Amino acid sequence: MYEQFYGLREKPFALAPNPAFLYLSRHHRHALTLLEYSILQQAGFAVITGEVGCGKTTVVQRFLAGKPEGLRVGLLCNTHARIGPLLPWVLDALEVPVGTHRAEASHELHRLLVDFLRKSYAEGRRTLLVIDEAQNLPLAALEELRVLSNVNTGQDLLLQTILIGQPELRAMLRRPRMRQFAQRIVVDYHLGPLQREETHAYIAHRLEVAGASSALVSGDAIELVHESTQGVPRLVNLLCDTALVYGFAEQRPCVDAALIEQVLADRAGGILPLKASPRAAADVIVQG
Repeated sequence: MYEQFYGLREKPFALAPNPAFLYLSRHHRHALTLLEYSILQQAGFAVITGEVGCGKTTVVQRFLAGKPEGLRVGLLCNTHARIGPLLPWVLDALEVPVGTHRAEASHELHRLLVDFLRKSYAEGRRTLLVIDEAQNLPLAALEELRVLSNVNTGQDLLLQTILIGQPELRAMLRRPRMRQFAQRIVVDYHLGPLQREETHAYIAHRLEVAGASSALVSGDAIELVHESTQGVPRLVNLLCDTALVYGFAEQRPCVDAALIEQVLADRAGGILPLKASPRAAADVIVQG
């Protein structure tokens, strides 16, 4: 809608994860480096957690976009508490042909997975399983995953796993019954929100990738964006994208602090209200 008006090649603040727009803050750079390290060191498990909207999935997608040659990846993202036995889902994620084998014949499915992993290893290919929203998995599924990770050649692991999840995943893995699982986690990193100066750099980066000048959003406006979103990237995107829509509607050449305050005031009573600045809060009182 507003792209042509602002001279943009594409929307700079789309909510869908896009590795091309990834801004490597200190936290995101560390997470990406640790993921690369986990593959090089053939780590059994790597765990990346963070609050909703902090960029966990985008970091992993960036990692997968530059994954080492010979790495076969299976992605499992439709996790839920009633997922049941995990093995059929793992086979599906890795695109292992099951044929006429019955799902309840777990020993047959396990043999299929082992044969697949060994064949891949013999061909010089390693296998990586990525599980998104892993906090939704029941403890029984995590324990099954630990058992599946036991497949090895005596020297090398045949299956590596990256778990991506919200902080609840960390709480699950700290439970006493998960001690054996936790001992196999080589990489354990928690993504935090952007710091104030990182929010400035984040917005400038996304504008540059989209073909705009960083002057499109004023420094004062970014200060309000950071204050109201607390540096959570998804909320930054939501607020900035809405501000650009407002700016287009009013034919404003740039997004300033007043426009951000207007968006915040309008969202104050919404489904996902953002923290309004004192001035924007006062506007809501007057208007009410």
